[in-house]
Amino acid sequence: MLKRLPRRLSHGEEATLVEHLGELRARLVISLLATFLPAAVIFVAFRQDLVELLIRPLPDDKTLVTLGVTEPFFTSLKVSFFAGLAIALPIVLYQLWSFLAPAVDDRTLRTVAIAAAFGAFLFAAGVAFAYVVVLPKALAFLTNFNEDLFDVDIRASYYFSFVLVALLGMGLVFEMPIFVLTLVRLRIVTAAQLRRNWRFGVVAVFLVAILLPTVDPVSLAFEVVPLLALYFLSVVLAGYMEKRWESAYDYDEENPYIPA
Repeated sequence: MLKRLPRRLSHGEEATLVEHLGELRARLVISLLATFLPAAVIFVAFRQDLVELLIRPLPDDKTLVTLGVTEPFFTSLKVSFFAGLAIALPIVLYQLWSFLAPAVDDRTLRTVAIAAAFGAFLFAAGVAFAYVVVLPKALAFLTNFNEDLFDVDIRASYYFSFVLVALLGMGLVFEMPIFVLTLVRLRIVTAAQLRRNWRFGVVAVFLVAILLPTVDPVSLAFEVVPLLALYFLSVVLAGYMEKRWESAYDYDEENPYIPA
């Protein structure tokens, strides 16, 4: 069994096109199995618990309705699949990185490994923040807006799509420090530029918050505050890490970060 698992090539190790394609196929199969197996287990054994967990942010006086014969089945299937994908995400990312790893050196591998661990924590923190803080406020505002004019019936498939996208979006947005540090590491921007142009960063944070599914004023306020805190934290971290990188490398404007 272990012999069938793809071997990660070392930095600079050569392989034929057929070997690369074989490795790619094996890693795709592993990623698909890592996604669909937990999704199947969740659908069979835990779909009710998962659905009830996602319904909790909904106001107590609101209920979900389905409008088709197959909607309950496919809605539960969709929720189970996204849960399986969330569980498999570390494995999927590891397979992707293992396929690309031979192109980079060991120093970069260590940097990426640390960034990936930090990124996983930030993603989980973003999902938790959206579930505990943002979604209850957003759903309370949206489902009660002009309720004297509308008979509010919430369709289950639309509700779960909204909730899943909101959780995923907030998780990705919380990756901001990783994104900023990557830009600084690649010398696309510098920490000094980020400090000088902080107003543009604030505007960008507001635009990102507006693009998230929860666009009501209440949830927007809850989103902007932590995002601004993450942005300024990213600028501080960028300044600190930039000094460390420049001390480890001889820096020059035309050839940045050439090893000493």
